[in-house]
Amino acid sequence: MGKKAVVIGAGIAGIASAVRLAKKGYSVSVIESNAYAGGKLTSIQLGNYRFDAGPSLFTLPHLVDELFELHGKDPRAYFDYQKLETLCHYFYEDGTVLHTYADREKLFREVREKLDVDSQPLQEYLEHSAYLFENTRHSFLEKSLHKFSTYLSRDILKTVSSMRKLNLFDSMHAVNHKRLNHPKLIQLFDRFATYNGSNPYHAPGVLNSIPHLEFGIGSFFPKEGMHQILTACVKLATDCGVAFHLNERVTAIETDRKKVKGVTTEKEFYPADVVISNCDVKQSYRQLIPAQKAPQKTMNQEPSSSALIFYWGIKQVFPQLDVHNILFSENYPEEFKAIFETQSVYADPTIYIHVSSKVVPQDAPEGHENWFIMVNVPSDQGQDWEALRLQVREQCIRKINRILQTDIESLIETEDFLDPVRIAERTNSFAGALYGASSNDRMAAFFRHPNFSKINGLYFAGGSVHPGGGIPLCLLSAKITTDLIANS
Repeated sequence: MGKKAVVIGAGIAGIASAVRLAKKGYSVSVIESNAYAGGKLTSIQLGNYRFDAGPSLFTLPHLVDELFELHGKDPRAYFDYQKLETLCHYFYEDGTVLHTYADREKLFREVREKLDVDSQPLQEYLEHSAYLFENTRHSFLEKSLHKFSTYLSRDILKTVSSMRKLNLFDSMHAVNHKRLNHPKLIQLFDRFATYNGSNPYHAPGVLNSIPHLEFGIGSFFPKEGMHQILTACVKLATDCGVAFHLNERVTAIETDRKKVKGVTTEKEFYPADVVISNCDVKQSYRQLIPAQKAPQKTMNQEPSSSALIFYWGIKQVFPQLDVHNILFSENYPEEFKAIFETQSVYADPTIYIHVSSKVVPQDAPEGHENWFIMVNVPSDQGQDWEALRLQVREQCIRKINRILQTDIESLIETEDFLDPVRIAERTNSFAGALYGASSNDRMAAFFRHPNFSKINGLYFAGGSVHPGGGIPLCLLSAKITTDLIANS
């Protein structure tokens, strides 16, 4: 009999782990409590409107392609994507509209013309962002930080030799304030802290490597929407012999003498030589292995930010919103901002409008648009989310009306929402946090739970463990985890 593996949770890291384990000769079962795969990377259908429910940014697409190539498959036979020429439109309250382009010369010209400042500081900033990424990715993102062998590699020596330039002891905001020459640019690049649910005033400056993913390597969009990444990977996994068990909740990870034996669900017991939990690591310890002593540093880490998301079917087309991503930047009044701020979580005062019907026409009826409205908020700590949601919705509508000179509420034909409570319920994410733990401490990467455990055969993958949340890091998490299994 061949080796058996069970993956708990069909998020993107769980699916990628299953694909990789199948290549290594395992018979793989993926068990998911929901009736659908995808975790946060899923889709919502409201009448004639389709919405990507979660992630709306696609970077490092080669990490997805790699899964198909691993099995000798052509990725383009499963899904295709395009590189975005215009990364984002930024609308400011004073009437400024800043377009960020993939083409560097167009971007620099835009900054000179719209902000009336020299673009040289921005050019140097983006070069520094590339430097940060290239000098940390092999050490911090592509390998386990919890294995001694990592610290004997050339990559770690390269990182250590560059330590002085990595901005580990300055916050993202402090570095942005020092390097950039306009408050709108500072606000724009501070926002990248929210890509992993952190606060730019606390998160280490090394995380200014994040803009390089978008401005250096590129931002992409699947031709049928973000959910196409999921459907393509599920089909690949199925083609590789992976079995999916949906609508089936795992109730326990079974162990014997510190060795994993399999998992028990509401329906049956699945024996396994290897178990990978793609469930939130805090929930894994609390719900599935409660007798196992949980690492307190992990359990005590501050949750990342969450989100309030509105899905609106709009019965009008707005020609000025002609790209995938639009951001309405605004410093909210202090009395409103205070609703969201906790000690360390940054409530980015930005309304993020994602109009994907411009890219995928069939996602909305002709002459209509499907809008994804997102505001960053803290994780669930018992707040009155019903009241907060109504306040946020009203604020969003006022903001959009001012900028677009419209009555947007009269154009909303259908509507739904996600808040931290719903996110927690649907994805079993601790407190509805989108990225597991925040990265508000320069040691946060080392405090994240490793991809392995003290139980022989039990591993973890996904946004709540190393190296973090978001599609690219979840895919890297799957790769690190399955490589550890292969080398065990």
